[in-house]
Amino acid sequence: SPMMQSLRAPLSAIFVVLALAGPGEAQEAAPMPAAPAAPAAYMKPLERLSTILGSVHYLRSLCGADDAESWRERMNALLDTQKPSDSERRILVAHFNGGYRAFESTYRRCTPSAELAVDRYLKEGAKLSTEIATRYGT
Repeated sequence: SPMMQSLRAPLSAIFVVLALAGPGEAQEAAPMPAAPAAPAAYMKPLERLSTILGSVHYLRSLCGADDAESWRERMNALLDTQKPSDSERRILVAHFNGGYRAFESTYRRCTPSAELAVDRYLKEGAKLSTEIATRYGT
């Protein structure tokens, strides 16, 4: 699909450069604990895309679409392609599941508003995946 093809460029080309302090004397002071790493800039858009994939997965299943299961597969493909760290992976999966559950708690049957939500999410997801690939891809 166009959305996943645009995400094929691995984001691994984005590197964080850490400045290392010069060596100090161990007797004078204990080393400072490492500051927690700031989340990578691409995580916010990937989190949103994961939420969209989870939402579309639920709604397409609810509406009996033939491609319903493909949205979970697309999420797995995103994870396989991007190879996030364990913590980033947990975050992205949580967003996918959150998107799924948000609509699961709202819709019990396919309605015109559910179908409209799918259309809107498909458009947003396509735009977002293009932006991610353009901004962070290689």
